[in-house]
Amino acid sequence: MRHRRPTVADLLSMKGKRQLSMLRVETLDEADAAERAGVDLVSVPPSLLGPAFREAAPSVFAFPGLEYGDLVTADEYIRAAFQALKAGGDAVYCAAGLQTVRRMRDEGIPVCGHVGLIPSKATWTGGFRAVGKTSLSALEIWRQTKALEEAGAFAAEIEVVPGEVATAISARTSMLMLSMGAGTGCDAQYLFADDVLGANKGHVPRHAKIYRNFAVEYDRLQQERIAAFSEYVADVKSGAYPGKGHLVGIEPAELEAFLAALD
Repeated sequence: MRHRRPTVADLLSMKGKRQLSMLRVETLDEADAAERAGVDLVSVPPSLLGPAFREAAPSVFAFPGLEYGDLVTADEYIRAAFQALKAGGDAVYCAAGLQTVRRMRDEGIPVCGHVGLIPSKATWTGGFRAVGKTSLSALEIWRQTKALEEAGAFAAEIEVVPGEVATAISARTSMLMLSMGAGTGCDAQYLFADDVLGANKGHVPRHAKIYRNFAVEYDRLQQERIAAFSEYVADVKSGAYPGKGHLVGIEPAELEAFLAALD
């Protein structure tokens, strides 16, 4: 049986003591599997939150993501953050500016920022590629980390950064550092459920580890879906469906009376 859901204070007390596991989950089935498997942290779309989510995953710490660009002003972020926390989130992921992070911190909202490769801002670092491979680039990540810490974030995702750089940064910040392709020197390992399950038919990141091959199973199920639909269409055309067992019956006398009334 799992313990109660951890708090921000609980997570910060674990910093440097053990590696936490983190997954991006997008369905209730994935959330339920994460709970049963003992995953510590999950990133979720805010739309997944609610009573059904918490019934499926009562003890995982959830980071609903406030999508960059969907919200603009600090007030919009704060409103969305409170809604997400009220719906069952524990902290919010936010890639907005430091002023917005400060505003949320002032309201007591736990915020997780992002450094390294930030997909929504990748144009500034050369696209979807590793960051921090030079001393100047690594120092910029350190600067961003300290700025987030000073703005009041309690955690930060650090993405596709050399492990040695991420380790040095994690050791020098009070924030919980969530590694996505940034080595084991951080506080948590973060992967997408689609990659873990092998459900992603597109580009698979170098840092991803595939444990199952759901793509093949999905292809098989799609072929079965097509076959079932085709058989249904054929039955409709031939008159095989609907059969007598699919219809509601009526007593002959009642039918006769009905038809007589029509005439």
